[in-house]
Amino acid sequence: MARSKSTTGLAVLFGVLGTLHFVKPEPFEQIVPKPLPRKKELVYVSGVAELACAAGLLHPRTRRVAGLASAGLLVAIFPANVQMAADLRKKGSRTALTIAYARLPLQIPLIRWALKAARESR
Repeated sequence: MARSKSTTGLAVLFGVLGTLHFVKPEPFEQIVPKPLPRKKELVYVSGVAELACAAGLLHPRTRRVAGLASAGLLVAIFPANVQMAADLRKKGSRTALTIAYARLPLQIPLIRWALKAARESR
């Protein structure tokens, strides 16, 4: 089955974000949940995972697995989004806090987007 523009867009999103994990890891390190050790290493691992998902989404033979992995990755990184919102609640502008809280429910359509991409492999 041909790749949709939607799946291509998701692959681009994962590709850009995965690359940013290596180019500018500091903002990602700051939102790794406090109890987790080795924050820089976790940022790099998640960057590799995002790049792998991006690449997998582009090819029909790997799209199903990549779509499912993308959905799983979005679930796995959700605590980082929660950590960001919690940190901004203590020290952040009202606008930044509003954006951080608005991002939380946006994970649901992103997960649906990844699952839709997985179904394109059929």
